[in-house]
Amino acid sequence: MNELREEVRWRYAESAKVVSQASRTCGSGSCCGDGAKFGEALYDPKQRGELPDAAAVASLGCGNPTAVADLREGETALDLGSGGGIDVILSAKRVGPQGRAFGLDMTDEMLALALRNAQEAGVRNAIFLKGVIEAIPLPADSVDVVISNCVINLSTDKAAVLTEIARVLRPGGRVGVSDVVAEDRLSAEQRAERGSYVGCIAGALSKSEYEEGLRAVGLTNVEVAFTHEVADGMHGAIVKAVKPTMPAGQSLPLVTPAARTGCC
Repeated sequence: MNELREEVRWRYAESAKVVSQASRTCGSGSCCGDGAKFGEALYDPKQRGELPDAAAVASLGCGNPTAVADLREGETALDLGSGGGIDVILSAKRVGPQGRAFGLDMTDEMLALALRNAQEAGVRNAIFLKGVIEAIPLPADSVDVVISNCVINLSTDKAAVLTEIARVLRPGGRVGVSDVVAEDRLSAEQRAERGSYVGCIAGALSKSEYEEGLRAVGLTNVEVAFTHEVADGMHGAIVKAVKPTMPAGQSLPLVTPAARTGCC
């Protein structure tokens, strides 16, 4: 597992270096593929116009989570695997000066690129953190919205990621994630045949695995909707869920590692 995580880290570090060198060529093995399936083409021209060129070019995602997250003034948003900062910058603009947008990434090169992009965009309420999405360095009940763009599929411990999402969300908080998701008919072996792990294919959850994993950590209103095909039986998808609110004096059940679903 550590070797696979290091391969993912290396691939995305290389992508950040390429962007920093002003090339429009994606790093080998990244999530960049056909422009109609991955990257900046999934953002509309108005959104791309709000961004520094390097932030748009650095997009390796499979969707546009800021288009579905329904961000509101004054909220706190968290982007898991923030890369070059495209979704953090857009989120920071949506939540306004009274809100905050956190970006979490494990790659020094991407964090440096994201900081430069945020500064160039004139965004002052973007905060970038170094860490892994399986252990988010934020307190419980501190985030209104969790977004992510084609990153959860890269995790080697997806149950931990979903547990952490539920932990950091405030009651009433919500998930608006773009990810690669497999049709239920595909086995893990069949997914691996369609693409590499670092290419955002082999590690993807199936639709039912995603739904079961989100419910297992106490989230409700779970939706996984396919948007476009990226390989046979593999799709870019929008993933939504809500952390339920509880009456005064009650608390949500504690989700421990032992309680995680085995689906992920």
